[in-house]
Amino acid sequence: MKRWLAAAALGLSLVGAAHAAIDTYEFANDAERERFHDLTKELRCPKCQNQDIADSNAPIAADLRREIFRMLGEGKDNQQIIDFMVDRYGDFVRYKPALSGKTALLWFGPVGLLLVGFIVIAVIVRRRRTEGDAAPDALSAEERQRLDHLLDKKTE
Repeated sequence: MKRWLAAAALGLSLVGAAHAAIDTYEFANDAERERFHDLTKELRCPKCQNQDIADSNAPIAADLRREIFRMLGEGKDNQQIIDFMVDRYGDFVRYKPALSGKTALLWFGPVGLLLVGFIVIAVIVRRRRTEGDAAPDALSAEERQRLDHLLDKKTE
């Protein structure tokens, strides 16, 4: 009897989890279904931060999917839907934010850091080459005498 109760409890808990992850929407045509899929893949879940809203099980992602479905039903185009989401959640909600003054660092920062790294490496290599080309300093007579004296002590 205990096994049946444990199995029933486990089954009921799994049914609830499976139900939470599935959204069913009726689309007018395949083109609208494809737009919905593209939009949900393009937008980032504000809670998960590294998942798109199509794959996220967070409640806010489900709300965003419903909102996108509603706007598609109203006949809004993709750009209007994306603009609405950006106005509401900021540029962070897009995986590929538009190029603007606010996002220029996101787009060009990595390239800039890479160029600075190459320049630093080039300067270091150049300095080492010029230092290596210079003849080593010759010892003065006094230094050579002291060196010979030290070497003679070690051989004794």
